Amino acid sequence: MATISATMVKDLREKTGAGMMDCKAALAETSGDMEAAVDWLRAKGLSKAAKKAGRVAAEGLIGLASDAKAAALVEVNSETDFVARNQKFQEMVSAIAAAALKAKGDVDKLAAAKFGSGNATVAETIKEMIGSIGENMTLRRTAHLSAANGVVASYIHNAIAPDLGKIGVIVALESAGSPEDLKTFGRQVAMHIAFANPQSLDVDSLNRTVVERERAVLTEQAKESGKPPQVIEKMVEGRLRKFYEEVVLLAQPFVHDPETTVAKAVAAAEKTAGAPIKITGFHRFALGEGIDRPNSDFAAEVAAAASQS
Repeated sequence: MATISATMVKDLREKTGAGMMDCKAALAETSGDMEAAVDWLRAKGLSKAAKKAGRVAAEGLIGLASDAKAAALVEVNSETDFVARNQKFQEMVSAIAAAALKAKGDVDKLAAAKFGSGNATVAETIKEMIGSIGENMTLRRTAHLSAANGVVASYIHNAIAPDLGKIGVIVALESAGSPEDLKTFGRQVAMHIAFANPQSLDVDSLNRTVVERERAVLTEQAKESGKPPQVIEKMVEGRLRKFYEEVVLLAQPFVHDPETTVAKAVAAAEKTAGAPIKITGFHRFALGEGIDRPNSDFAAEVAAAASQS
């Protein structure tokens, strides 16, 4: 019996738009043969969603859900912004976000979770919505944060409905300070993250590959000055500090007061809250980021359609 890996299930899911459990069953029935599994899904009446799965889904909504000590984000994609304004789609994304609180950042676990109070899973519900609305849809990703002693603040940018929009941010703050003050400051930080799009919390957590690539570029640039190696090294370190100010959250100028950094803003907030504050993590989802969108020539499409009529 062939071993069915999570990657195989994921690939089939992306290829057909069928539910995760259906994909797993199809691969099991066909001994891991991908093409045969596609045909198996079609034979089982799942072809309606599968026919739409090849179409790029880069629109949709970012959904947010939170409770006293945790928050979760989801990205559910559709083909058009028109669908994002559909009330049924919005209700579905809100319910998926609520389920994401228990999935704790695991997208496969979320896909297999029960949707609302019914028996269908999240993946099955999305598949049904594809058939109902007629557009490809995908549950792309989810993220989760919790704060044992503190708050998880959030912000939705370009909100189309409560806790639904184009950019979503959650940020965890650990502190014994005033919860209300923490929520107020945390929302300010979340808004900053939405605007400034930091790559990491601090310098130490910045991807080393990114740092070394930047260092190499800055070194080559500095060498063009013709200065001695020891001077070049100092030039590179100075320029790296500027780089950190662009991509590291705590080093960035705080958007609410550009004269100070986020780190200094945290220190000031500690005085108001009455206790030390530590930002322990954040997630920022921007709708459709990283998705390859086809370059379409609308005029050519209209001309082609006209020639066929």
